[in-house]
Amino acid sequence: MNTILPLIQTALELGLISSLTVLALFLSYSMLNVCDLSTDGCFTLGAAVGAVVAISGHPFLAILAAMGAGMLSGFLTAFLQTKMGVDSLLAGIVVNTGLYSINIAVMGNSSLLNMNKTETVFTLMQKALKGTFLESQYKLVVIVAAVVLVIVFLTLFLHTRLGLAIRATGNNPAMVKSSSINTVMMTIIGLVIANAFTGLSGCLLAQSQKSVNIDIGTGMVTIALASLLIGNTFFGRFSILLRAIGAVAGSFIFRFVYAIALRFNMPAYMLKLVSAVIVVLAISGPYLRNRAKLLKRNLSLHSMPKEEDGNTDAGEDRSC
Repeated sequence: MNTILPLIQTALELGLISSLTVLALFLSYSMLNVCDLSTDGCFTLGAAVGAVVAISGHPFLAILAAMGAGMLSGFLTAFLQTKMGVDSLLAGIVVNTGLYSINIAVMGNSSLLNMNKTETVFTLMQKALKGTFLESQYKLVVIVAAVVLVIVFLTLFLHTRLGLAIRATGNNPAMVKSSSINTVMMTIIGLVIANAFTGLSGCLLAQSQKSVNIDIGTGMVTIALASLLIGNTFFGRFSILLRAIGAVAGSFIFRFVYAIALRFNMPAYMLKLVSAVIVVLAISGPYLRNRAKLLKRNLSLHSMPKEEDGNTDAGEDRSC
């Protein structure tokens, strides 16, 4: 029990922080139908900008700055797609590549920022909760508050006229154009908001672990996509609110599997393989489940005994 609880605690903290990026993909990928591959660079950008502003003595302003930087990243990706004719996948790759140099510049031409002596939103919350029963859970309090606010915002926003237009753009762009809705503007707004969440996620992780390195966002798009697909497996056909909660739950499940792998002393270089396997299982799981049901039904049909033709025997008896 003493081993499991710290495992769950770590998985919950990291899973909730990562879930903000998962919610960003929920908006861009599930609602807008755009696969944004700039997520890794945008996550690092949010972490770098948030760290620099926090080091200067403004931990709360760091959150706004990180979200603003994420919005700029999302705008650039959307601009390349909608105004420059660049394919959505290629636009994400191009922005992600360019953000590497920008992130190095933001971090002062360094690949690592140390925040050990920096005041963060977590240390401020720790002081605020001193002497209460939540003192030891100060990180969870901050992270849960951020996740709840984002879920509430997404749920309300996606039911507004603008949110419905974004959902319709992802569903059927041709129909939306015929309804005189600007699909270009919908794509830009959707990606700007989504990347703001990604920047927020990076900023919170940086302030939580009190350090930032240039590779902090590497593989984040894979983790977020796997978490999103895991959540869709359980909540994919429900309301927006439950689907958003499912995305958060998927993030926790993914991080919990990660934590178990580390607990069994799995080498660090094998974790990418674990991510790949989880993604494959999350994508192919529903398909394999449906195939299994179909195979079971076919086997039950073939195993049914053929009915004897009683009418023929009766006819033969009457003729005798």
